Amino acid sequence: MSPQPDDKELLLQFKNESTREAAYTQIIKKYQEKLYWHIRRLVVGHDDANDVLQNMFIKVWKNLDNFREDSQLYTWLYRIATNESLSFIDQVKRKATTSMSDNEDYYSNKLKADKDFDSKKLEWKLQLAIQELPEKQKAVFNLRYFDEMPYEEMSKVLETSEGALKASYHHAVKKIEDYILNR
Repeated sequence: MSPQPDDKELLLQFKNESTREAAYTQIIKKYQEKLYWHIRRLVVGHDDANDVLQNMFIKVWKNLDNFREDSQLYTWLYRIATNESLSFIDQVKRKATTSMSDNEDYYSNKLKADKDFDSKKLEWKLQLAIQELPEKQKAVFNLRYFDEMPYEEMSKVLETSEGALKASYHHAVKKIEDYILNR
């Protein structure tokens, strides 16, 4: 089995018309699972995550020619995935014709509807606590806690200063701790 080409090689292959589709397929294979879980932690539902991931990869196909390589490919992909996720969440909020309190419970209720849900288990409490965070804090927490992304990379993905991200992560952790300890 031959080793998988690195991102620079994949980008070169993508620019060549004869290897474009194969390079794109390799990029999807390389990053699909990580991006799916990043998106899933933001939008919660499996079907929603798949829809957002599909939309994200359509954007990648349309815009990869314009990728300037100012950042790493995975950073650029995470930025698109995060933006698509946050746009999806905004669409859900706009479509909601119910009151804001019902709307805010939407993602918590989706979690509770999962067949494996058990509110006594810590991982479910953690997920419920994460759903209580504002969208931007949720994205920061997920990137740092689950993806173990360094603040430097995160600042490129979210286009925010490292200091603001550290503060946001700190506030998110405090809110999650409070939720877990007091509910």
